[in-house]
Amino acid sequence: MVGALGKKGDHAAGLKNVLTTLVSAGTITQVQADAITAALTAAQAAHQANKGADRSARETLIATTIGKSVAEIQSALASGQSLGAIAGEKRTALITALVADHTKKIDAAVTAGKMTAAQATTMKADLTAHVTAKVDAVRPAMGPGMGKGGHKGGHGPNH
Repeated sequence: MVGALGKKGDHAAGLKNVLTTLVSAGTITQVQADAITAALTAAQAAHQANKGADRSARETLIATTIGKSVAEIQSALASGQSLGAIAGEKRTALITALVADHTKKIDAAVTAGKMTAAQATTMKADLTAHVTAKVDAVRPAMGPGMGKGGHKGGHGPNH
């Protein structure tokens, strides 16, 4: 998908073009354009840091719940096993822990005003089924560029 700011994945160049046009037209000053660029760069860095922290916390939750190291889990996933298969007898506990974690995040999003209570109720309605399907899914082999930095598709209250 190509956005209004330029080619897919080229948001910085697109933003620069828009801001340059606005400065040239006298709509904003260069100082304002620089402030906008700095603010968006800082916000993007904070967002990336939060994603990394969320991923680390989720990995730790999974590893702690099933009693295996993150490295063991990643290796088993890479070999074609599902999280449910890796968890074995602890599959149900894993699903319960992940549902509780997602529920906590949904509730926090409501408290922060990022979603309504009605939206939260809708998300929670099929949460256990959704988490169970994810836990039991076998992930396809990752191709080039599909590792940690690859596009995973955001789900949940913060995506």
